Amino acid sequence: MQNNKETALSTRLSENMERLQEKYEDCFDVVFHDFNYVRTPSVVVYTVGMTDTEAMNQHVLEPALRETADEGGGLDSLCARLSISSFYQVKTIEQAIAEIGDGNPVLLMDGEDKAVSLCLSKWEKRSITEPEAESVVRGPREGFIETLLVNASMVRRKLRSPSLKMKSMQIGRYSQTEVVIAYIQGVVNPALISEITERLGRIDVDGILESGNIEELIEDNPYSPFPQMQTTERPDVVAANLLQGKAAILIEGTPIALIAPTTIFSFLHSPEDYYQRYFIGSAIRWLRYFFAFLALIGPSFYVAIVTFHQEMIPTTLLLNMAKSREQIPFPALVEALLMEIMFEALREAGVRLPKQIGSAVSIVGALVIGQAAISAGLVSSPMVMVVAITGIASFLIPHFDFGIAIRLLRFPMMLLAGFLGFFGLMIGITLILTHLFALRSFGVPYVTVTSFTHVNQLKDVLVRAPFWKMNIRPRTGYWNRQRQSSGQRPGPDRRGRNS
Repeated sequence: MQNNKETALSTRLSENMERLQEKYEDCFDVVFHDFNYVRTPSVVVYTVGMTDTEAMNQHVLEPALRETADEGGGLDSLCARLSISSFYQVKTIEQAIAEIGDGNPVLLMDGEDKAVSLCLSKWEKRSITEPEAESVVRGPREGFIETLLVNASMVRRKLRSPSLKMKSMQIGRYSQTEVVIAYIQGVVNPALISEITERLGRIDVDGILESGNIEELIEDNPYSPFPQMQTTERPDVVAANLLQGKAAILIEGTPIALIAPTTIFSFLHSPEDYYQRYFIGSAIRWLRYFFAFLALIGPSFYVAIVTFHQEMIPTTLLLNMAKSREQIPFPALVEALLMEIMFEALREAGVRLPKQIGSAVSIVGALVIGQAAISAGLVSSPMVMVVAITGIASFLIPHFDFGIAIRLLRFPMMLLAGFLGFFGLMIGITLILTHLFALRSFGVPYVTVTSFTHVNQLKDVLVRAPFWKMNIRPRTGYWNRQRQSSGQRPGPDRRGRNS
């Protein structure tokens, strides 16, 4: 957050230098380079490692030092000799500090009550690669990086219309992190942009280091286990959501973008659904829905049947299960909790270990520990199978934030099933559904498109309809509902040629 009381630059260079040197005391990476331009004392202040010093020497200092006796002095005269593409004036100490922090060198001259910020920032950045957490078989192979300008350009390259707006602000007293709100004017509801801007403007913290800090400070219900903003590293996902009437928040220093508003179905959709043929995308989506539900209630359903409802199991299977559990000293609930906690620990260990051995350790560890637990008589074979199927089911959820919410809710569901059977399982499902229907994402209901009175809204929920049928945007985009003109269906024309 910027200070409202800003200090104007003085016409005395020594006074400006004293203030800046006081601010940057014990900052070895901030350089004050003195030189004279037509016998006028001047200083350029820049940050080592964030400024293109080679370009500064070539296009700023060398032209300034090639002075002639008949040349007039002054900052405007020096700016006329600079061969750089962009520079602009700053008139306060605070503005000069902000520009230096962004890597832009600031040029000050004696007798001038203004300075010039030279757009020569340059720092090391990671190359553009495919996001590992959102990989697809068919689709773009590029992902965001930690540099905001690069991320904004990747979105701009996909949406080249001037209607794509990017509103910038700085958040954090010390980090002064640049945050950009991206939206398409004429498509998004202006009230949504006002609400996002107002929530971001309320943030008054020391620093913002990652998108998760902002997400936690602006979401509707901070006590909900479910994410209320979609996160992505893919510019094509951001562009697709902007076209639906949503807004995206890009943050400097992180490759993760935030998308708002969102619904529960957005977390069960993958970018690849829209790059495959529509019936393939629909089939995979149905598979994802089923296994997401299985990941939530799989172990609790098994615990409820084994503990309270054995009559529902076929006799042959019941005899085999009873034989496998004959030497197990723990009830089914303790057995399930033990295996689920161990599986989650192995999964977390696989994430934290180096990538070369992480996946091998998690898979081999699960096999070895599972077999050892069966041999030792601590757990039964059916329980290991149930936990393994549940673990595989959780991997089908394409978004990590939503997947971890399902994984955490699995434990209270097992406790309810272990103490109350199917009755406890139904209580747990009812509580979760009640919470989901009451949840909001920037005022939009979390399950808004489940109303069967609006059939058009189901074309991209339960199935992935063909593109030529999705003429209307979802109801999360309140402003401009028309996505495309009708009559987009391909097919042969009357003369027998393909249209």
